[in-house]
Amino acid sequence: MQSLSVKFLATSLPSCTTTRFKSIKLRAVPPQTVAPPESAADVASDRLEPRVEEKDGYFVLKEKFRQGISSQEKAKIEKEPMKLFMENGIEELAKIPLEEIEKSKISKDDIDIRLKWLGLFHRRKHQYGRFMMRLKLPNGVSTSAQTRYLASVIKKYGKDGCADVTTRQNWQIRGVVLPDVPEILEGLESVGLTSLQSGMDNVRNPVGNPLAGIDPHEIIDTRPYNNLLSQFITANSRGNPAFTNLPRKWNVCVIGSHDLYEHPHINDLAYMPATKNGQFGFNILVGGFFSPKRCVEAIPLDAWVPGDDILPICKAILETFRDLGTRGNRQKTRMMWLIDELGIERFREEVVKRMPQLHLERASPEDLVQSNWERRDYFGVHPQKQKGYSFVGIHIPVGRVQADDMDELARLADVYGSGELRLTVEQNIIIPNVENSKVEALLDEPLLRNRFSPEPPLLMKSLVACTGNQFCGQAIIETKARALKVTEEVQRLVSVTRPVRMHWTGCPNSCGQVQVADIGFMGCMTRNREAKVVEGADVFLGGKIGSDSHLGNVYKKGVPCDELVPLIVDLLVERFGAVPREREENED
Repeated sequence: MQSLSVKFLATSLPSCTTTRFKSIKLRAVPPQTVAPPESAADVASDRLEPRVEEKDGYFVLKEKFRQGISSQEKAKIEKEPMKLFMENGIEELAKIPLEEIEKSKISKDDIDIRLKWLGLFHRRKHQYGRFMMRLKLPNGVSTSAQTRYLASVIKKYGKDGCADVTTRQNWQIRGVVLPDVPEILEGLESVGLTSLQSGMDNVRNPVGNPLAGIDPHEIIDTRPYNNLLSQFITANSRGNPAFTNLPRKWNVCVIGSHDLYEHPHINDLAYMPATKNGQFGFNILVGGFFSPKRCVEAIPLDAWVPGDDILPICKAILETFRDLGTRGNRQKTRMMWLIDELGIERFREEVVKRMPQLHLERASPEDLVQSNWERRDYFGVHPQKQKGYSFVGIHIPVGRVQADDMDELARLADVYGSGELRLTVEQNIIIPNVENSKVEALLDEPLLRNRFSPEPPLLMKSLVACTGNQFCGQAIIETKARALKVTEEVQRLVSVTRPVRMHWTGCPNSCGQVQVADIGFMGCMTRNREAKVVEGADVFLGGKIGSDSHLGNVYKKGVPCDELVPLIVDLLVERFGAVPREREENED
């Protein structure tokens, strides 16, 4: 493995299951009551033959395994997507007029499929000729210079340009046109960013504790680990073809706090802090994912790795998935399907085969995450571990920001902090490293008083929404504006005493992660009382995050969006202790 450098982009302080979801405790050590794992004899030897081979520096699917593969797999065989970046194919593609691109299947697949390996998603259905660009932002750390650069990109696109904070602690920018891409890629590199390998069958943004390095109660600073993982996956932003032909997308996180802000149970690989024989390291969870056909929580691999040795296990798991994962029905190609097929012990044996020393320690019982920890709210002002400094959590309504917002956020980070912003998986932003003497002035800034409040209403605090059909061609319903409108209406009708996490997702792909919400809304088409087809939502209940996290269940299917407000009001009163405003006024 080539030597990798780790970039710290943040400025430092001076001196300083199936669709029937089951509730499980989040532990990386297998329960002792579980039946013995399947033996190696249960898996045919020919099933363990790698399905890919290396040719000319890239991994390709072998001829013998090309029957019944998906259209996406065929597109990868027809033309290696990474050549658009690693062999400068994007330079030529960007020069071709869109109407000429559309005449050829190869070039049309370039803009609709292969450019996703460069983080570019063609919005063919709703913004024809324009792209969403997804960045890599390990641990959600964005410098003021990076934020300003992204603002400058979307500003030139006027009403077509905007940005979103995503549920993977990341930036996405919108409105990009193909001729601008080569220049944008150069600009990203100049500020230490990349969009490489952020879409399709690649590893997504590594998620960590948004309070890493400043949290008085953190277990471990997750930034160096996630920087290392990101640099490894992308070969220092040059492109790493060893991991660009996975059977499907793959998520990773490193846990750094008792709060589990990183949502380990929904990641393909989660590093859970644990000690063993006095040495710090991580127990390993694998296989968590959401899809239209199935949602399942991560399970223990029964493995522990030292803290300074996280890459070999990541590499071995990715190679196991790459080599053995199926490539047919895209709804059955996430890593947990392979784990189910092989059995967790056989899957573990395949991982061990790919470890440098052909050895992997069994999990440690010494978990460092406190199981009874009450998840903390990061909004508002909180003291850091560095004396005299605070961090300020601010609410970004459903994660949407405009160019002027980003410029102003960058200015606030420079004037009041250390020139960085922290993005969260709930689509909000934290300004760290604010001298206590500057806190009041920061809170008095117009952006925080009028738009991005440090103290949002309780029902707004944890409101999450995916892109929705404003831009996304897969979304069935509009989500962001509707989520805000519905929540505002509900707030007028009931008073709550604690936050209730409400998530919206436009389709069953669940980018809005409705299964982890107290109340979730998954877009669908349904019929109203007049039998007219209208936009609606399947309603989920009971998702939980934190140390006893579990996924929610479908509560009611096909509710017309116009009928959601009274349903939410009833749920809040019956299950979350809300009080109707009318009763509250009468009691006064």
